[in-house]
Amino acid sequence: MRAVSLSIVLLTAAAAPALATPCAEHIATIERRLNSEGGVAVTGTTTSGRVETGSPKALPTPPAGQPSTGDTGPTPERIAQARALMEKARDFDRKGDNAACNDAMTQAKLLIGPLP
Repeated sequence: MRAVSLSIVLLTAAAAPALATPCAEHIATIERRLNSEGGVAVTGTTTSGRVETGSPKALPTPPAGQPSTGDTGPTPERIAQARALMEKARDFDRKGDNAACNDAMTQAKLLIGPLP
């Protein structure tokens, strides 16, 4: 009986990483983006205390010219609002409301805009 209990505990522990939801992964991706060199250039801070580097999708330098959207770019205030939306998205994700989580993340990404 003890071996069966141990097996159940081990299987449960092994399955725990598989519980990550698509929205949770989305939140983590945006969090890394905000903690990147570009995010720190705008806000001067990170949430983790360290700057994320080496993104495989990052451009070596920003594209030349002005943004085609007319967006003025990210500001510390807009990034703070985006972080608040990300907290709401985490709450929605914990409650299992994937649609609300994705909506909050879409709004957060619009606030952040292109980082330097």
